[in-house]
Amino acid sequence: MSTADLAQRPALRSQRLNQITHEPHARLDALVKANAPFETLENYARFVVAQYSFQSELVALYNDPSLIGIFPDLAARCRAVQAKADLADLNTDVPAPVAGAVSNPSRAEALGWLFVSEGSKLGAAFLIKRAAGLGLSDSFGARHLGEPQGGRAEGWKQFTRILDGLQLSAEQEAEADKGALAAFNRFTVLLENAYQTAAEPC
Repeated sequence: MSTADLAQRPALRSQRLNQITHEPHARLDALVKANAPFETLENYARFVVAQYSFQSELVALYNDPSLIGIFPDLAARCRAVQAKADLADLNTDVPAPVAGAVSNPSRAEALGWLFVSEGSKLGAAFLIKRAAGLGLSDSFGARHLGEPQGGRAEGWKQFTRILDGLQLSAEQEAEADKGALAAFNRFTVLLENAYQTAAEPC
């Protein structure tokens, strides 16, 4: 690794994960906008289907004892229950599982998945304002976008502070990177599936 490479490499793990996921994050943002989730309730309901699918696939990680040993409040951070309640508010069926869900990742890879899931709460601050235009709120239809207890910024700071302080080997760092990239790619698949399913004739 050259001196220039070292100079460009972020000092913190969370910064590196942000950096390496910039491209898939941008692609996902473009896909979300293309599906116009905040133009109609029907479009928004498809968006919640994808959100629920993603969060439900991560329930095992949020409840993993070894990961809770790292992040004590991890189980309470999961939003699958809120997303399921949003589906009920929107009179939308709970979707069937989509093949390809994450299964038994290494602890380091799981960190990458959690990084993406937790980071999405920051963007949710903007999304819930858009949802309000559809008559939704953190108590009806947009619960999964609601502000976490203690606040979005503080919750993220606590998560990244712990994440950045972990001692990982070079191999584990690579696994964390793999997990973060996989998480963005997986949500992209789930989002595409949610809108394609809605477009299929009955």
